[in-house]
Amino acid sequence: MSTGYLFCSDPLAAGRPDPFFAAEVACARRSGGETALLDHDALLAGDTEAALARVPRDSGPYWYRGWMVPVSRYEELDQGLRARGCGLLTPAPDFGRAHELPGWYDVFADLTPRSVWRPLPPGTPPSGPALAALTAPLHPGPAVVKDFVKSRKHEWDEACFVPSLAHTDKLSAVVRRFFELQDDSLAGGLVVREYEPFVPGGEARVWWVDGEPVLTTAHPDSPAELPAPCLTAVRPAVRALGCRWVTTDLALREDGVWRVVEVGDGQVSGLPAGSDPSPLFDALTLAGSGR
Repeated sequence: MSTGYLFCSDPLAAGRPDPFFAAEVACARRSGGETALLDHDALLAGDTEAALARVPRDSGPYWYRGWMVPVSRYEELDQGLRARGCGLLTPAPDFGRAHELPGWYDVFADLTPRSVWRPLPPGTPPSGPALAALTAPLHPGPAVVKDFVKSRKHEWDEACFVPSLAHTDKLSAVVRRFFELQDDSLAGGLVVREYEPFVPGGEARVWWVDGEPVLTTAHPDSPAELPAPCLTAVRPAVRALGCRWVTTDLALREDGVWRVVEVGDGQVSGLPAGSDPSPLFDALTLAGSGR
């Protein structure tokens, strides 16, 4: 059975893949995979039927490969595909476990900065006392603020970095600004993580399929740098997570220890410009076919 790939379509021409993923579509086809197109805008709007209009019935199952989607929309995608006699190779519970920090944190707790979190809807930052209670388990030093998926690291001083958790006014100000900037795109709620100093340029993204590292790329934020991280401690954690296609973003701490900064579902993780995706799609096609 051929492996299916569900790529996002071009918003300006629904019958062709989004140009951003053109190289990956070519790799998927060269590896022996079959491709279908998803209307990402329709999926985000909650119109699953329109989103899947170009997916043949009784086809798949599919690896989704495209732009990020909220966990709730991915669940709708999973349900919509199954209703068409198709399916996803990454089921919705596995997507949520890899995509959002609360899902993967316990498995990687010894390998990643200490973190606390609280589920919250957009537009509702916690009060100062609530923040103090939330962050009490953390060391009262520097920290970073994010949601369950992303940070505002490009607004580092105003919406990401807190010089000291002991300064509750500053923490509150950063959290409020973070919520303002995230607005309706807030994913899951609030996360506060202890800050660890990393070596500039010492970041890499490792792509895992069925518990094996199949490709190491630069991190998208530093595409010119490609370190070789040690994966000895990471491999057992990836396997314990139990998700088929994931990424781990690793950074070299100033003391020489490799740390897991983020875990992600591989279907929505970005490949840095200039990366050769062939080894990844060779592995995915083999895994998806059941061979």
